[in-house]
Amino acid sequence: MNRVEVAHPMIGICHMQVCAEADASDEEILATCNRENPSGTSLGWCDVIREDNRDSIFGKGEKLKPVTCLDNPSRKHFLVAC
Repeated sequence: MNRVEVAHPMIGICHMQVCAEADASDEEILATCNRENPSGTSLGWCDVIREDNRDSIFGKGEKLKPVTCLDNPSRKHFLVAC
């Protein structure tokens, strides 16, 4: 398994989800995203959401913070935005 893998290539029109080692850097995550699933925008995938207190695209009360992977607790699922 790679350190960063695309889990869901499209969530809405501006997000995707990756499964990554918990210590993966933003640069490592973004490089994988832009190489394996280009966004098609001029900036590409440019933001790994690590802490976010806004209500998410999924509805009020759902936060965008990374969650622990159910299949491998040493990994996290991160949302990435373009």
